Amino acid sequence: MATSIVTGVAGFIGSHLVEALLSQGEKVIGVDQFNDYYDPNLKRNNVAIFKDHPNFELIEGDIQALDWKALLNDAEVIYHQAAQAGVRASWGEGFRAYTERNINATQILLEVAKDAKQLKRFVFASTSSVYGDAETLPTSEAICPKPVSPYGITKLAAERLCQLYQHNFGVPFTALRYFTVYGPRQRPDMAFHKFFKAVIADEAIPIYGDGQQTRDFTFVSDAVAANLAAATAPAAIGEVFNIGGGSRVVLTEVLDTMEQIVGRPIRRNYVEKAMGDARHTAADVSKAKNLIGYQPKVPLAEGLKQEWDWIQSLYS
Repeated sequence: MATSIVTGVAGFIGSHLVEALLSQGEKVIGVDQFNDYYDPNLKRNNVAIFKDHPNFELIEGDIQALDWKALLNDAEVIYHQAAQAGVRASWGEGFRAYTERNINATQILLEVAKDAKQLKRFVFASTSSVYGDAETLPTSEAICPKPVSPYGITKLAAERLCQLYQHNFGVPFTALRYFTVYGPRQRPDMAFHKFFKAVIADEAIPIYGDGQQTRDFTFVSDAVAANLAAATAPAAIGEVFNIGGGSRVVLTEVLDTMEQIVGRPIRRNYVEKAMGDARHTAADVSKAKNLIGYQPKVPLAEGLKQEWDWIQSLYS
């Protein structure tokens, strides 16, 4: 039975990934620190679904303090999803958590991965934030990254570390640059979660800037499919892939779609543009399509409906 390790197992994407791996009959070791960046109870809920599965083992702890040599003994794939997320919190005093959890933790994993005999793939969860305000839309992987947030800087640094370890030690890494992933279990600091929660509380939702910013939104099951493909496709080793949802949408149009889903008007409160937020994001996913067969399947309206159903069950 193949063994995979998923870091950030209690997180949004990590928990969905584990469900998919277990359903494929794999053994999964999940690692999570359950830190308080957001409510740890939400993370406990995320893992409750598969916590008692016979092929699942949960390890609670800081990545930098674990015995990775022992853990990696039989592992064939590492899905490194754990990170300090969030663009706006990465300024000021918060920055140290980003360097520790995004750069230092990744380096520790890579250092052990270089000597792991069974390891076939190291899948690193990166982000579209490495591009910043990209001049070309949709943006391809050939565009020079220019992060506009400290968060983006740390994720790019970790990506570059992966490349160094591949080049020097043959670590079989692949990096996936996620473009705004959404869906059930989305973190509470992310826009759609906040918007739907505000609808339930009958509060106005905060819109940063003029609402004309665009995003490429990726449903969580598409992000999971990208991970599974990147872990097995031979052509993925040493490559970086954009993982987007296939269409770029203006924020105000998203809100119109949300209004149709919730069946009532959504009040909007326009606030100042946030530092570090890119104005537009759009993924050119042709490389991922060609090399790993990636094909986003879930349209935005359908994905939003699934997230709304989950949000209602969470807060009802």
